Amino acid sequence: MLFSFVVSPMYSFTLSARFIMAYPSRALPHLHHTKLVLRCRMSSSSSSSLAHSIELPSQPTEPVLVAAAAGVSSSDFRNAIDSSMFKNWLRNLESETGILADGTVTLKQVLIQGVDMFGKRIGFLKFKADIFDKETNQKVPGIVFARGPAVAVLILLESNGETYAVLTEQVRVPTGKIVLELPAGMLDDDEGDFVGTAVREVEEEIGIKLKKEDMVDLTAFLDPSTGHRVFPSPGGCDEEMSVFLYRRQVEQETIRQLQGKETGLREHGEFIKVRLVPYRELWRKTADAKVLISIGLYEMAQREGLVPRH
Repeated sequence: MLFSFVVSPMYSFTLSARFIMAYPSRALPHLHHTKLVLRCRMSSSSSSSLAHSIELPSQPTEPVLVAAAAGVSSSDFRNAIDSSMFKNWLRNLESETGILADGTVTLKQVLIQGVDMFGKRIGFLKFKADIFDKETNQKVPGIVFARGPAVAVLILLESNGETYAVLTEQVRVPTGKIVLELPAGMLDDDEGDFVGTAVREVEEEIGIKLKKEDMVDLTAFLDPSTGHRVFPSPGGCDEEMSVFLYRRQVEQETIRQLQGKETGLREHGEFIKVRLVPYRELWRKTADAKVLISIGLYEMAQREGLVPRH
């Protein structure tokens, strides 16, 4: 496969995909032109590389080459660069607190390495970003596992003077363990309905119907510079999470019915058991970061008088 780059009506040049991928530092300086047009001539081989050029407002004279690793299909590549999670990552780069905001680093290229589809939408996206410090020319660690925004809900049920936290016990293959964690889920669309997603996830995983107006967004109390989200694992994952609180008085019978209840959408591979844990013991009962984050947010919000004590 060859890439023909037209810089102006009077000047053009051609580089092979193999040269670009093997020697990006030599190829990319030629691409630093505002009016660059990318033309791709690809063979029919499934192993052929794919590429796309984008311009970012923060570095208008330095177009970014986005390429596909071997094995990534043309449809998956197109889905990746058109996905909301990839576009949101680019927006974050150029936000007020973004990596590219002060001009000290530059994004040179992105290599799409893996795409996992959940039906018609992307569930997981893995790529490598070549970001360099302009002063030292040292590369910043840039391997990204993208899964997009998510929600988690701290459900506290009060009965007979005891407060219980509602957790889910799930098979988590990446850890190799069964994990006790908060009800949580990813946003299924680009609408950004965090509250609606939280309510739906609780109903699917726990079987409890919540009202939107009863939900308290704990992450809304964070400083605006955070975007009112938390990043559970920012060293490798883009996931930004909203954490909600739901509290309710219930009868002891409700506690008994929920304890050990099997739920989840089997057709989605969910095998879930509901577990209720006294809130006073919650902080030491699980290693789930979502639980510990929710406790910290809840306790601090109560201390500041932002959430009334029951």
